[in-house]
Amino acid sequence: MNMHPTEVAKAATAPAPVMSERRVALLGALLVAVGPFSMSLYTPAMPEIVQYFGTTDAAVRTSLSLFFAGFAVAQLICGPLSDGLGRRPITVAFMLIYAAASIMAVFAESIETLVAARFLQGIGAAVGVAMSRAIVRDLFANEQSARILNIIGMILAIGPATAPIIGGLTMEFFGWHAIFLVMAGAGLTIAAMAIFAMKETVARDLSRIEPRALIATYRQLLGDKHFITASMTNATTSGVLYSVATVLPFILIQQVGLTAGTFGLVMLIQSASYLAGSVALRFLMPRFGAFRLVPVGLGLVGLASLLMLTLLRLYEPSVPFVMGPLGLFTFGLAMVTPAASTAAMQPFGRNAGAASALLGFMQMGTGLIGGVIMTLMGDPVHAMATVIPFLGACAVVSWMFWLRLDRKSPKPLSQRP
Repeated sequence: MNMHPTEVAKAATAPAPVMSERRVALLGALLVAVGPFSMSLYTPAMPEIVQYFGTTDAAVRTSLSLFFAGFAVAQLICGPLSDGLGRRPITVAFMLIYAAASIMAVFAESIETLVAARFLQGIGAAVGVAMSRAIVRDLFANEQSARILNIIGMILAIGPATAPIIGGLTMEFFGWHAIFLVMAGAGLTIAAMAIFAMKETVARDLSRIEPRALIATYRQLLGDKHFITASMTNATTSGVLYSVATVLPFILIQQVGLTAGTFGLVMLIQSASYLAGSVALRFLMPRFGAFRLVPVGLGLVGLASLLMLTLLRLYEPSVPFVMGPLGLFTFGLAMVTPAASTAAMQPFGRNAGAASALLGFMQMGTGLIGGVIMTLMGDPVHAMATVIPFLGACAVVSWMFWLRLDRKSPKPLSQRP
């Protein structure tokens, strides 16, 4: 796209960002990986925890659901706080909460204590998603923002790819308690990273966290149709990964018959699919632009939803019939989320923390609601074949509404090369 001479001059005189694209991508990936890492590391141990505490599958699923709840709600707090107090201090504080909750889980003597620890873990981990996107928006915009979010996605794929393996092997050799020691170490490492490697990207402004200002900010976000439709597209694709985590261990371990270690290896399909989708987007973006590739990703999401809807109802669950459609869904969502996140946050540079927080809240809230519904449905296979295709359909419809709004804008994002 040719730039106007005035735009070229502005770009030439604009101050360099306080952190490079590479550093922002690496820090952002480590931050945003905390949530998926905590989920993927934990899920292989869920059936064993049922036996250890002599409780029910539903009770242990509740520990995952409350992790989502803490994760979702806390974003609404840490995001705006970072707008007023700064990204670094909020990141450090919430990571210390996460590490302390992990230690609490190690010494849990009842399922109730473990559930409480997981809830607190979710609160601490919430800062990762909120800060990563806010920092990107602080420093970059438009296609550059989508490109960095895409890089974050590629790096992020490594965490969920290795976490189930680490979780499964750690549990088999050292027991499920050791999993939470690994989480505590990760939390302390990221807190140290925030202290020594992260540069502050927003000026301290306490007026942004006054109750009246917060209410006005969230009212503005919730009243913006572009934000809502783009956020719903992101939530109903990315949220699937959190929803499906509540049933996959029980389908693949209890019904298909995998061991905890094998389960971790099979989960590589999901992570590899996400990485492949991110790499495909990386190669195609220079030619087509991130926004023009969203319909391609959503087409794959729709096809995966249809396969899941039919295969899991016609045949007994197996690794190909469960992970095949889920892998295709994950490939598609990797092509959707960078542009959808950028589209949602683009107009809100001053309140990037709050916008990122609400975007993350909707994403995690969708995952939580989907997980709760699947738990209440009882049969995990039937639940997966029903809820995930429904969310896929919602994503397609949401982006269609966003496109309609965007085309009426003076400078449509979707038409930029």
